[in-house]
Amino acid sequence: GENAISAIGNSKFVRNYKFRYIKWNNELILRYGINVQEGREVRKTEDVIRLTSSFGYRQDTLNKWYYSINTKFNTQFTDGFNYPNTDNPISRFMAPGYLFFGGGPSFVPDGNNFSLYLSPTTVKATFVLDQTLANQGAFGVRRAIFDEDGNLVTKGSTKFVEFGILVTNTWEKEIATNIIMNHRLSLFTDYIRRFGNIDVDWELNFTFKVNNLFEANLGTHIIYDDDIRFDQVIADTGNVIDPGVPKIQFRQVLAIGLAYNF
Repeated sequence: GENAISAIGNSKFVRNYKFRYIKWNNELILRYGINVQEGREVRKTEDVIRLTSSFGYRQDTLNKWYYSINTKFNTQFTDGFNYPNTDNPISRFMAPGYLFFGGGPSFVPDGNNFSLYLSPTTVKATFVLDQTLANQGAFGVRRAIFDEDGNLVTKGSTKFVEFGILVTNTWEKEIATNIIMNHRLSLFTDYIRRFGNIDVDWELNFTFKVNNLFEANLGTHIIYDDDIRFDQVIADTGNVIDPGVPKIQFRQVLAIGLAYNF
């Protein structure tokens, strides 16, 4: 066999406010993972920066439906690569960066750690602040235009804005003694470009608490976004020969480690 070691860091910060008719929930999630295997370079296995803020107002204290405004921001810490190629990053900090902002009704029953948010008016902004990736048209932005000799005529756009429907659902539940399920689902479709073509971001995690310090985690994460293309072919002149195809991305994690809650 070959010596190998993997490590994952996972931080979750939550600050919530609730008083009678008003609730304001804020969550910051930071995750980073690496894998070191004998005979090859260090590889990144996970990289997440996610900030969510939701403000809601209800008409009375018995009503479980809120009028809500929701903001969500996603990006990553470090460069991503199509291993074993580590010369040309396929993603970077703020390339992509995703910003969702919208409003709509949300269903939040008291004490159930459950929420359902329905927003028919959501703006999704995609940022690709690395010009090389922007010129390639990565993550759906408008790609650059080159002449036949490979000279740059028009730079690629560094942002792309969509307007559509966003549905999110979160649910945290202790399904057995010291076994906690955490479910997070996000669905988005754009009104104008390809209505009905749904972007999916679904996480399902199980936490097994051993004691106050140790816990085990088993989780899966599925992503599908039509704007994220694989197997892209680019000519030496910079022109895109084949834009590639979208694919389902799947990740599975099993980890045992230290946990500290405060």
